[in-house]
Amino acid sequence: MTRRTSVAARRSLALLAGCTALVVAVTSAPASAADARDVLPPRDGWASADGGTTGGAGADRAHVYTVGTWQDLRVALADDPGAPRIIKVEGTLNATAAGCSAFEADGYDFDRYLADYDPAVWGRDTPVSGAQEDLRAASAARQGAAIKAYVPADTTIVGVGRDAGIVGGSLQIQGVDNVVVRDLTLESPLDCFPQWDPTDGDRGAWNSEYDSMVVHGSTHVWVDHNTFTDGEHPDRSLPSYYGELYQQHDGELDVVRGADLVTVSWNVFADHDKTLMIGNSDSAGDTDRGKLRVTLHHNVFRNIVERAPRVRFGQVDAYNNHYIVPAGGYQYSFGIGQESQLVAQNNAFTLPAGVSAGRILKKWKEAPVTAAANYVNGKRVDLIAVHNAEMPEEALASGAGWTPNLRTRVDNPRKLPALLAHRAGAGKSR
Repeated sequence: MTRRTSVAARRSLALLAGCTALVVAVTSAPASAADARDVLPPRDGWASADGGTTGGAGADRAHVYTVGTWQDLRVALADDPGAPRIIKVEGTLNATAAGCSAFEADGYDFDRYLADYDPAVWGRDTPVSGAQEDLRAASAARQGAAIKAYVPADTTIVGVGRDAGIVGGSLQIQGVDNVVVRDLTLESPLDCFPQWDPTDGDRGAWNSEYDSMVVHGSTHVWVDHNTFTDGEHPDRSLPSYYGELYQQHDGELDVVRGADLVTVSWNVFADHDKTLMIGNSDSAGDTDRGKLRVTLHHNVFRNIVERAPRVRFGQVDAYNNHYIVPAGGYQYSFGIGQESQLVAQNNAFTLPAGVSAGRILKKWKEAPVTAAANYVNGKRVDLIAVHNAEMPEEALASGAGWTPNLRTRVDNPRKLPALLAHRAGAGKSR
């Protein structure tokens, strides 16, 4: 029988003992969808290179935790720095259970904010400033401190059962090596305090922060069998102010700032706008050039508007993914950015009537791309040729300049819709 360590029990017993070391209490644990000690298989994408990715598989019994609250997760992540750990998530951890009002700085008043920065009063030529903007920023800082959880090196976080997940939290995998995150449903953080920028575009825009997961300057990261979603707060449920959507979502997964050797496999990314960004700035060449090597395989991108992914600098291998394109609002799937080297092969696209395959690729900067053996609505399509024919002013060059060789299996793209419907997402790793 599997055994678990309860974070709450460890913390309580340590207090009773009057010492700094955590005292271990052990109880039986229910079966998890994934084996908590699973490691990334050999040759399974970029995260298998240079030693592979094992997460907390080497953790001893004292460093296997089961958590049922957001606070317990943060305690388990911070406990005994330097030790490999396995953290099992039971149920849903809510990082914002107290509501947005819990983060408000004294004096912040959203109605006053709307009145002060109404374009009819403030205009559209100058970024907002003043008392209410300062209080908004202070409130946002409070939320950020509460909903970010920093994941240390040599850690596995794994969901137990089909209802395991995190609502409103942001996993920060920053400046560490060897992390595994599996079998979680991650509901996007809802930014309580978006900033109004009147200079963003022709009409201004509301800009939000917080991604469900950020891989920042880290190496050997395996993100597997998770479901990323906006959950109960899709964009269509959000209000509008100043005639613009009050956007409270940022991304679902970002891989940025020198991150490297990442495999993203068998996940579902659903019902989101700006979803997956690999490289967050054209000016980050000093940190990103030669890094941002990421493999995306056997993922479902369902009703995603854009960035699935958008790529800068990295050698990205995207194969055997299924893209279910929304009927309205679709922008693109693959964004070709600064010095990117994207290989997109053996993917399946389900496009609705009226959406052309020429929109699947989007050129942001001059960079070559390899796109081969991709299928659209069951038929093989040359994505580059279709794009260039429809958008000659944004013609893409063929040939990314490298050939992926870290793949364990390549499925027939025509089989992906059925295969991934049953196998991708949280709770389906077994």
